[in-house]
Amino acid sequence: MSQLKIENLHVEIEGKEILRGVSLEINSNEIHAIMGPNGNGKSTLLSAIMGHPKYEITQGTVTFDGEDLLSKGVDERARAGLFLGMQYPQEVSGVTNSDFLKAALNSRRDTPIPLFSFIRLMEKAIGELQMKSDMAHRYVNDGFSGGEKKRNEILQMMLLQPKIAMLDEIDSGLDVDALKIVANVINDMVAKSDVGMMIVSHYERFFHLIIPTHTHILIDGRIVMSSDASLVNRIDTEGYDWIAKETGVNIVKEDTVRPVVGSIGACAANEPRGPKNA
Repeated sequence: MSQLKIENLHVEIEGKEILRGVSLEINSNEIHAIMGPNGNGKSTLLSAIMGHPKYEITQGTVTFDGEDLLSKGVDERARAGLFLGMQYPQEVSGVTNSDFLKAALNSRRDTPIPLFSFIRLMEKAIGELQMKSDMAHRYVNDGFSGGEKKRNEILQMMLLQPKIAMLDEIDSGLDVDALKIVANVINDMVAKSDVGMMIVSHYERFFHLIIPTHTHILIDGRIVMSSDASLVNRIDTEGYDWIAKETGVNIVKEDTVRPVVGSIGACAANEPRGPKNA
């Protein structure tokens, strides 16, 4: 059993506060849907937990299996079993998918994975995702379509077998058939590998394929409502205005929030960032 515990998390970028006291607990075999209007802090939450250096944690704690996560670098968080499927996957020209994934796997092992074991593992995952057979030999996301990039993020997750996976709009760019394939893989992983999931999506239809055990609504940097999958259905039919009226919060307009920041990229080389008051 693994647990990611977030308590009173405050995050800012360039002096502007984005998250204003988020508290969540994600455990093994749970699927947490994070929903809310654009620009209200969903991607910020995932990026800050993973350790993106442009997001400054000013208050609060994040623990992973009882250990302080904020004192660790991005690479340490990944080796501990945390995974982030990115909203905008970056291209890595000159590095093949197979080399990239083999290096990532070996970084979490005491001894390197045998070549034939790795090949079988990768070919099985590629088959389950119904990706092109040459995927292992292509450069990471180089020349990929939007849908291929998102499936490649899921391929990484399948091979790395994280304890807690955070997926940031992994469904965007996927057609109907690909959406079903990805949903089936996620459901299978939760059922068989004890992984816990935190999934950000704007599309209620995705959560009809992946039934969340918990649904959280994030508005203006706060979790303003939590429930089960029934909350997804109500948002599907009524939108978010009723939540704003019921809770008394303001829905932040997207053009008033912080500028878009780059990928987590080479963040592993940066110093970990804890809260100012730590």
